[in-house]
Amino acid sequence: MQTTEVTPRARRPRPKVVSLTEAAAARVREILAKADKPYIGLRVGVKNGGCAGMEYVVDYAEEAQPLDEVVEDKGVTVLVDPAAVLFLLGSEIDYEIGRLSSKFVFNNPNQTDACGCGESVTISPALSADA
Repeated sequence: MQTTEVTPRARRPRPKVVSLTEAAAARVREILAKADKPYIGLRVGVKNGGCAGMEYVVDYAEEAQPLDEVVEDKGVTVLVDPAAVLFLLGSEIDYEIGRLSSKFVFNNPNQTDACGCGESVTISPALSADA
């Protein structure tokens, strides 16, 4: 009987689920430095709600959960809820300062619509690169 040697195929590098602009990273570092207790970074995700169907969720992260997607970008740790990965894949988080407000903004290639107030969005899951 002849044995066949299997050579493992090199894996393609995985793209980051999310990235941050310099403005967003600087603001996150500033917020975390002033926080009342130590946090390891931000936790981001999506939830059902709003008139367009979904809302982005941003919160402090005290620790990583077992299935979190951990992204390190520009000195900031971002933990992505595993249920949100396909909805956020390829997103860039920015921080904008306007005359009357300042906010984090998701530039999401999977977003197909948003409500008039900008608080909720419609997002389609990202398709596999193999599809």
